[in-house]
Amino acid sequence: MRGVDVLIVGGGPAGLAAALALRQRGARVTVADALKPPIDKACGEGLMPDSLAELARLGVTLTAEDGGVFRGIRFCSHSLPGRGKPSAGLPTLESVATARFPTAFDGATGQALGLKRTVLHNRLTEAAEEAGVDLRWNAPVQLRGNGCVLVAGEPLRYGCLVGADGQGSRVRRWAELETGRVLSRRFGFRQHYRVRPWSEYVEVHWGRSGQAYVTPVSEDEVGVATITRDPRCRGETLLDELPWLRERLAAGAPIVEKTDRERGALTTTRRLRRVALSRGSCGPVALLGDASGSADAVTGEGMAMAFRQALLLADCLADSPVPAALERYNREHPAILKLPQTMAQVMLGMDRWPAFRRRAIGVLASEPKLFARMLGVHVGAESPAHFVATSGLDLAWRLAAAPAKISSAPI
Repeated sequence: MRGVDVLIVGGGPAGLAAALALRQRGARVTVADALKPPIDKACGEGLMPDSLAELARLGVTLTAEDGGVFRGIRFCSHSLPGRGKPSAGLPTLESVATARFPTAFDGATGQALGLKRTVLHNRLTEAAEEAGVDLRWNAPVQLRGNGCVLVAGEPLRYGCLVGADGQGSRVRRWAELETGRVLSRRFGFRQHYRVRPWSEYVEVHWGRSGQAYVTPVSEDEVGVATITRDPRCRGETLLDELPWLRERLAAGAPIVEKTDRERGALTTTRRLRRVALSRGSCGPVALLGDASGSADAVTGEGMAMAFRQALLLADCLADSPVPAALERYNREHPAILKLPQTMAQVMLGMDRWPAFRRRAIGVLASEPKLFARMLGVHVGAESPAHFVATSGLDLAWRLAAAPAKISSAPI
């Protein structure tokens, strides 16, 4: 019976990143997925500067030719008429806050990249093939126990099983690692539009039911990801709450066309008690990516978290015997999720409480340097402790003193 050092179930970006990191350290790796490339999924499709830096450590360098460059984040709060009341004139924005990424930090630059999920998957697949990863597509995995599975009906032994199979992870269920908490659950949709990007920022438009994220994915195309807490709401419905954005999408080019069908996905903030075991029905097992816990997609940090976890797991397995390696991975993994999950809770508070959102965006609009520093914390350029020590009280005072009603703002 054939065997490998590591079997990764799930051939999305998280699983392929883990395979690349493990191959850099000499491991024999097989990746198995029931689908075939390119594997698509509804997501914001923006890679922040820290994500690009982690990818480079994995040997994958992306350039402007792969997608659309953006240099910061813009929050847009929409001014809406009361229910049943028509708006007068053109749509306006209530408030706009803009921040650029730090210019350089920890191997990253002040540049981020929007690119289609399928483009990213193709680049990672090519890199994995070049690195010598054994890729099995159209290959469902069935657990047999005692360190063995069936991959497309063929038995395969492994030294360690990695579950990189998403939020509904079967590996997590097999290993009985389900214990934990789901702190938030929302619904996401993504649609591409053939329209030239009008901004060098990813724009986050806040409405009553959720947010829409506009990301440049090429010179003449944007991706619009919508996230809502309302299970009855869809992307087009949410855009009705964002009249300024809908006008942009309608008038940004002679003909604006949807370039693919709308895709949906579930986004959660999930914490697990454990993400690795050295013994059990699966044998040695570790979880990675969304299978190991997640932060709401509002943070834009899903890819960066998965890439960091991939590098951590590879380091652990390279430095120690498997039982000790998995204990270290289980111990250090929560630190990767801590900041994104904290940021998710803050931004979900902005989603739930409109008055808080108006105050927050108003303060960030009037204090762009403060917003830029917060963005620096978000992408790892400044430590949260340093930010809180130097600016925490000032931010709290400004939020408390800010007017609840913000006047309309140009963009």
